[in-house]
Amino acid sequence: QVHLVESGGGSVQAGGSLRLSCAASGYPYSDYCMVWFRQAPGKEREGVAAVNNKRIKRYADTVQGRFTNSRDNVKRTLYLQMESLKPEDTAMYYCARAWSCAVLLRTSNWNWDYWGQGTQVTVSS
Repeated sequence: QVHLVESGGGSVQAGGSLRLSCAASGYPYSDYCMVWFRQAPGKEREGVAAVNNKRIKRYADTVQGRFTNSRDNVKRTLYLQMESLKPEDTAMYYCARAWSCAVLLRTSNWNWDYWGQGTQVTVSS
């Protein structure tokens, strides 16, 4: 059974940093690309970052240069280091398993099939 548990969210002021973590279990973790997506109140889900097991990454334009996505296959953990946070980054953040590593292609839609319960990130101005 796929199980994803996010942690590390919180409230910070604009310009601050947070590091999110996601512990994965129940499937061969290193075989899958992983995704972070977020959802703000009243808005659609937005793919934020993706990574494969060879550390190839993709970022949304809105976070490029500020967020860093990484994974530890031994610990089965996904990370999202967020720097220079902005109020518009306020959202619930979810880690997810991608059902296709085409997610790494900027020309492809973001995709995922399982996700966790989310962790809230709030950035105040």
